Amino acid sequence: MKFCKTYQNYMQGQEEKLPGLEFKKLKKIMKKCRSGGCYSPIMLINHNNNINNNNPTIKCPIQCPVCDGSFFPSLLNELLEVVGCFNQRAQHLLELHLSSNSGFKKYLLCLSKSHHNSITQEGKDLVIYALINAVATRKILKKYDKIHDSKQGQLFKSQVQAMHKEILQSPWLIELMALYINTGDPKSSLFDGCCLTFKDGKPSLTCQIFNSYKVDIDLTCSICLVTYLL
Repeated sequence: MKFCKTYQNYMQGQEEKLPGLEFKKLKKIMKKCRSGGCYSPIMLINHNNNINNNNPTIKCPIQCPVCDGSFFPSLLNELLEVVGCFNQRAQHLLELHLSSNSGFKKYLLCLSKSHHNSITQEGKDLVIYALINAVATRKILKKYDKIHDSKQGQLFKSQVQAMHKEILQSPWLIELMALYINTGDPKSSLFDGCCLTFKDGKPSLTCQIFNSYKVDIDLTCSICLVTYLL
């Protein structure tokens, strides 16, 4: 199954509406490039001649007014919604967990296994939500660069990281994963495909979701440069 279908099935399968990437809309924007929708008349003639000669060498221009004017702004808005939703929910869940582990309240809630399971499951769901949206972002930007034969997608990703708006940079994600590792079932399928790796001396956590897609989470804080401890 193609990732686009996997992503759509996942988002549609959520119990409540969550913000996500409009994959079809973003692909539709780029489809204009493949059909020559952003070429000048001369470029379009050359493009059609190359297609007729089985040599489609002309691609969408790197500085594309059609794509750049709608693709990146749309993607950025969607990413900000996803990150905002995730951070808000993750913060609320972690605060709930901390408050439930203090004093007499902790004693009462310890008697309720369902409460513990509920927090653990919600944490797991939020982690998967973050990871699949990270994969979706990577895939759509990779597709952009392939169509345009450019590095604009990589540049956009770097700009989002510099803004500290990439979901994998969220400290709430690390906190949630730590919570799940420490309170959840160690045999859970979520972490079957996870392993700790080092690149240039920096640790990262490689996670696999849906048995097909891998995501690398940098364990070094992008602000204070301190390594997270799970």
